[in-house]
Formats: sequence, structure tokens, C-alpha cells
Amino acid sequence: MDITVESIVFLIFGVLTLGSALLVVTTRNLFHGALYLMASLFGVAGLFVLLAAPFLAGVQVVVYIGAIAILIIFAIMLTPQVTAMRSVRTAQWPVAVAVAVIFFALLVSVVTPLMDELGVDDFAADFTQENPPDVPADSLVRLGEQLVDPQQFMLPFEVASVLLMAALIGAVLLVWPEGTRSTPPGEAGDD
Repeated sequence: MDITVESIVFLIFGVLTLGSALLVVTTRNLFHGALYLMASLFGVAGLFVLLAAPFLAGVQVVVYIGAIAILIIFAIMLTPQVTAMRSVRTAQWPVAVAVAVIFFALLVSVVTPLMDELGVDDFAADFTQENPPDVPADSLVRLGEQLVDPQQFMLPFEVASVLLMAALIGAVLLVWPEGTRSTPPGEAGDD
């Protein structure tokens, strides 16, 4: 196996992604967990760049890191006394670890050709460098047209943006101190 620049960069992004993901689920501080989640998502974006998918990398950065992770951080910062968790370990940890190991084994057995080498026929996915079909040249243009077409994906995007804005406004109103809310003119002193 030759060590190339691509393999070194893949190793760096892989370690960043997996290490940050491990820190997300093991950290005691919820705010730090959100920051580790952003680092893990950045590692995934780097892996998309290595796969020659710059559009997916850009969407990963803009949507997940730029919007969802920032929304999570705002929610954490606006919620009082949530940044310090009392205990990370619960009675459910052994079951969760067992389920994670089972799912990981299933993923490895399907994605890698290991099962074919063991003699199990037609179990592994048949991904090869020659197998994937070519991406049409106008696929990005078609995706952009579908995102702004009212008959396609425009309505779900708008509904998601309204829901996220409502959640942010609701979070602000939930933590707003009771005595500092201003009353509309004309209502003050009506008692």
C-alpha cells in the first residue's frame, strides 16, 4: 500500500471525525459536546471534499455546521443550568454499547468485501471504482431548480425554516426573565 497525500488527509479527517464524535457522546459539558459535534461535522465535510463532492461539502458546512449546530448552541446557551450535566453514565450504557457494536458489525459486513472472502455469496455491496454510474453534467442545475420549484422542494425548505425560527423565538421567550418583559403601550397601569 502506497502512502499518498490523499491517504494522509483521509486519515486526518477520519481521526477528526471519529475522535470528535467520541468526545460528543462522552463529554460532561453539553456546550463542549456541541462544539465537538461541529468539529465532527467539519471532518465529514473534509471527507466529502476527498470524495470529489464539493457541493455536498459546502452543504455540510452551511446547513449542518452553520445552521443546525449554531441553533443547538443557542438553545444550550439560552437554557439555564443545562451546560453542566450531573452524570454521563447511566444503567443504559451496556445496552447502548452492545447495540452500537452490533450495528457497526452489520455496517462493516455489508460495506466491505470481507463477507465475500469468507465465502458468503451476494452479501457485501458491490461497490467498485468502475461500478458507480456517471453523474450527469446538469445534476447540480437540476437540483437547484428543484430546490426553488414550488412543485418540488421549496415548501419543505420553507416549513423547516419557519419551524426553526419558531423554535428559536420560543427558546428566547422561555428563558426571558419575567420582570423584564415590556408591556405594550396602553396596557401598563390598567389594573
